[in-house]
Amino acid sequence: MVIKRLITVLIVVTIVVLAGAAAWVYEQATVAHKPPEAVEIVVPKGASSVKIARLLLQQQVITSDVIFRLIVRMRNVGGHLRSGYYHFSQPASMEQVLSRLQQGDVMRFQVTVPEGLRTDEMLKLLAEKTAPSVSDWQNELDKQLQGETEGRLLPETYQYTKPIQPGKIIKAMIRAQQDIISKLSLEPEVQDRLRIMASIIEKETALDAERPLVSAAIHNRLEKGMRLQMDPTVIYGIWRSTGSFSGNIRKQDLAADTPWNTYTRKGLPPTPIGNPGAASLRAAAQPADVDYLYFVADGSGGHAFASTLAEHQENVNRWIKTERKRTSVR
Repeated sequence: MVIKRLITVLIVVTIVVLAGAAAWVYEQATVAHKPPEAVEIVVPKGASSVKIARLLLQQQVITSDVIFRLIVRMRNVGGHLRSGYYHFSQPASMEQVLSRLQQGDVMRFQVTVPEGLRTDEMLKLLAEKTAPSVSDWQNELDKQLQGETEGRLLPETYQYTKPIQPGKIIKAMIRAQQDIISKLSLEPEVQDRLRIMASIIEKETALDAERPLVSAAIHNRLEKGMRLQMDPTVIYGIWRSTGSFSGNIRKQDLAADTPWNTYTRKGLPPTPIGNPGAASLRAAAQPADVDYLYFVADGSGGHAFASTLAEHQENVNRWIKTERKRTSVR
């Protein structure tokens, strides 16, 4: 009888002690703590809760690795802590830190790709802004696209987490462009022509208001069987043929025949000449309802459009005068 009572007392004492310990752990786990300074921690893939707790303690994100590990064990989430780059700067309890690790609330980075770049220029920029090399980006692109890769990526700002996975971003860039094209309800065989037109529009003007006008000029010239005679196609053809371009287009360049030279050949070039943005893609599919056939720079960052050669010549002469005045001022 006495032994039974002792056992009962021991059980009660044990329960009280464990409950008190659990309450103390919980209290410690809910106390907010702020690291002395903002820190970034890399949680390796497959890291144990012990290693993660030590990393957090070393960077003073938590005040006790033992208590943190106890919380992990009590919650039974040791196998659910996600790897990645974490940023800690605000006061947070160990419960909150654990919650972030469970949710994978990692740092997000972004890279912005401007419109109009050739694909090789895009990949070079991505390599400069991120860890993977140009060849890494190229390999991922080649895996996802068969054949021609020019003009298939949408210039945009893309978010990513570290360690970066080039394949995911390349896939997102391809899908983002295709989503825009799909919404335009075009037949599959027309989509390649759309990309080519859009890439020319992108190179010809940076003004959204002008894109449908440039598109109209392209459509109108093609319908009349006229050569497009657009300088960016010449420049791209020289680069595609030689691997470089001096930066200044000359008369002999206009006469140098390549598959992309729209001065020497009728119709559209065989491929896009860069990667167009969303506005140029939409403009290529939805040209303005105008009869323009010509356009030339107007000296103010835009273009002067014309329906006849005589009007165009007047615009050209006006631009020449503007340029001469600007040169004389210098």
